Amino acid sequence: MGIFATTFTAVATLLIIGILGFWLLSRRVIAGTILGALTVLSIDIALPSLTFTGIVSGFDPGTQSFWWTLPLWWIGFTLVALAMTVAFSWVSRREFRREFRAALFFQNGIFFPLAIITEMFGGSSPLLINLFLFTLFYPAFFFNVSPLFFNRGMRHDLSKVFNPVLIATAAAVIITLLDLKAYLPEFLVSGLKLVGGMTVPLLMIVLGGNIFLDLRASGAVHYGEALKFVCVKNVLFPAIALGALLLLRPPYEIALIVMLQSAVPPVTAIPIITEREGGDRNIVNQYMVASFLFSLTSLPAVIMVFSWFFGP
Repeated sequence: MGIFATTFTAVATLLIIGILGFWLLSRRVIAGTILGALTVLSIDIALPSLTFTGIVSGFDPGTQSFWWTLPLWWIGFTLVALAMTVAFSWVSRREFRREFRAALFFQNGIFFPLAIITEMFGGSSPLLINLFLFTLFYPAFFFNVSPLFFNRGMRHDLSKVFNPVLIATAAAVIITLLDLKAYLPEFLVSGLKLVGGMTVPLLMIVLGGNIFLDLRASGAVHYGEALKFVCVKNVLFPAIALGALLLLRPPYEIALIVMLQSAVPPVTAIPIITEREGGDRNIVNQYMVASFLFSLTSLPAVIMVFSWFFGP
């Protein structure tokens, strides 16, 4: 049960920070208008800093010879996830199908795995580098493709394609491959590492704050829809992913990341994207809250079952 307890601790830690964000807004310690600035700080500044310092500090192409295949694994995972999304979205009500598909397809692919891997293996684990490389193109993909789920057409925003996370990751990989790390000032790496440490707490505070604002203005609660979403997202997706991994038998480092990607809740930005594209933000928030709460037990259970078949 050690793996279950470790994963539970990581997920519970994220939820506690989210509850803190909820409390800060409910008690008016901070105003809702500050959430936008905190989002930019976490996604455009802290996360690139975390990615850059993680790669330059821990990436070793000699021992991680499969590093260049990780984006290819992400492409394969994304195609399978799309097929599963289309196949299972028909269980949702017609009026919520767009939102169901979007929340189902776009997973919280960075922050939940980041917290779990850190809790299980420590903050300097090479698995974190694998995670950053696996999700190299995910932010650009999300922001440019998500409008398609709401019939708005694909966006072609270069600022989203060449986003700070992609630039930081590419720069760190190039610096490492060219063996230029020795020329980076230590104070620069240390400073960016401290900034990067704010990433997950900031984003979870923003999530908790946004949930408070949404619940304050929410309409009817659709318990049946939330239950269907949890059954598909938190149970069926990881079960199918585990079956595929048992057939393919990739290295543990890749298998764990794929398993986490299949089992985590929706990406935290999906309610904002949904509202911007004319969708129902209220139902998406219900999907997300239900999935987050259920993941407190489902994620540890998934990783525990995974550990029966795969080991480092």
